[in-house]
Amino acid sequence: MTMTTGISSIGTKKNSINRAKVSSTRRTRRVRAALSSSGSKGSNFVVRASSSSSSPSDDENNSLGIKDTIIVGGGVSGLSTAFTMKSKNASCDIMVTEIRDRVGGNVTSKNDGQYIWEEGPNSYQPGDAVLKLACDAGMKEDIVLANPDSDRYVLWDGELRALPKDIPTAVLGDFLTWPGKIRAGLGAVGIRMPKEEGKEETVKEFVSRNLGEEAFQRLIEPFCSGVYAGDPAMLSAEAATGRVSVLENKGPWPGLFPGALKAQYEGAKKKKENPRDPRLPVIEGQTVGSFKGGLQTLPEGLAKQLGEGIVKLQWKLIKTEKTEDGLFSLTYETPEGEKKVKAKSVVFTQPAYVVADTVRSIAPEAAKSFEKFYYPPVASVTVAYKRDAFKLDGRSALPEGGLTGFGQLHPRTQKVRTLGTIYSSYLWADDGRCPKDEFMILNYIGGARDVEIQKLNEDELVQAVHADALKTILKPDTPLPKKVGVRMWSKAIPQFNLGHWKLLDEAKELLKKEKCSEEDGLFLGGNYVAGVAFGRCVEYGVDQASDVLNFLDKQRRTV
Repeated sequence: MTMTTGISSIGTKKNSINRAKVSSTRRTRRVRAALSSSGSKGSNFVVRASSSSSSPSDDENNSLGIKDTIIVGGGVSGLSTAFTMKSKNASCDIMVTEIRDRVGGNVTSKNDGQYIWEEGPNSYQPGDAVLKLACDAGMKEDIVLANPDSDRYVLWDGELRALPKDIPTAVLGDFLTWPGKIRAGLGAVGIRMPKEEGKEETVKEFVSRNLGEEAFQRLIEPFCSGVYAGDPAMLSAEAATGRVSVLENKGPWPGLFPGALKAQYEGAKKKKENPRDPRLPVIEGQTVGSFKGGLQTLPEGLAKQLGEGIVKLQWKLIKTEKTEDGLFSLTYETPEGEKKVKAKSVVFTQPAYVVADTVRSIAPEAAKSFEKFYYPPVASVTVAYKRDAFKLDGRSALPEGGLTGFGQLHPRTQKVRTLGTIYSSYLWADDGRCPKDEFMILNYIGGARDVEIQKLNEDELVQAVHADALKTILKPDTPLPKKVGVRMWSKAIPQFNLGHWKLLDEAKELLKKEKCSEEDGLFLGGNYVAGVAFGRCVEYGVDQASDVLNFLDKQRRTV
């Protein structure tokens, strides 16, 4: 969970309730219908119960020739790359393969006709990369933006406190004590201890050195739990907060504030030189975004535009080979039987632990490196209460019942097990995601510091988040809520811990030794490469399309 981007691209599921199964079936049918009506003609995108009576020849059945690119993984990373490649070069012969019976990867939006809820990422920062991709795919009218004036809350000393939105609220608000404010202010302008040369700092070390221990405990620690479900004493400042950590030495003198001013100046200059796409919606304040019907609307829309001839569902990759002439040969189990496809290039967007199995036959030493990336367990628990179940005297309370704001985060020091809670009914009030007399919240629980969460069943998970809600937002003696959707992800978010980039570089170097690097046509994508945020995965996927096309162009010119 996060108050800005949503828990990002989480991994293997453990369980889910029956309502989720019903909505999954409905969504799958809708995706297939949309893809079938997209106008593209191709090879059996719609999953069939049995093979066609008019079977092709053995050669045609078992081999699909040579593709320019095969993208393994139909999540937002892979689909963003595929859509952008086809937009830039319509003649490029590509294929996207997905092991599930739906696109979206771990973006999991559910709809049972009464509730619409998320079981993976819950929102995104509305950067131009995501917005432009949505507009290009014909989904401008599906973009949904939350109220930018909404507060984000952090629990401290038994009270929900609003996070500062700007300098005035940081100075005049009660989020930090006056000693904490003074320490953070002095550190921000550069009056702080310099970084130890050559040392890779943890997030805790970086923030405490620059802004002080209090700012870390109250502001950054809960965000580490919310965004990464991680431990800030282990997370790498460089890897996990790269765009922030670089600010320290970006300005005219060392410090986060002068670096931020320099970045703001450069950003304004860049916008002036490259005017913003007029199709994109105006973004006000620090809002978050979604799509009508949930985040999964984006990957479904991209797949529809690509068409059934490109996107293949229920294709399980069982073998990866390199041919003598430098091609990649991928063998799949499909609903129509075994298929073998060759390609000049491949893009692997699966989680790192899946990539390990994918490349083991062609780069066994690299596979060992991919196995080292850590994904802790996280559960998403969506519940609904009657609107009058919420306290009326809290910071986030509404007089008519329910809650106002983006949601709340809980530092580990506050002895609340739930990582954070999203106020879904308030964020997406205009999208009709819950009955009007109820209020739906999405809770995330677990993470790197609470791996025992895997031992709880669905009812126990609901009881756990309910107990925490009684401490923060519910009236005393409020009964258990309606269980809308529960999903346990046994391998959730990749941890960008100390040595993350070094480990990734190690894996790439070992791939290179086996002639399986980008220079040889093998590209890596996904959240352990791009970053855990939904928007970062899209942005990286869009950028990667140019890298793959450049490789193909170079290959053509050298043949």
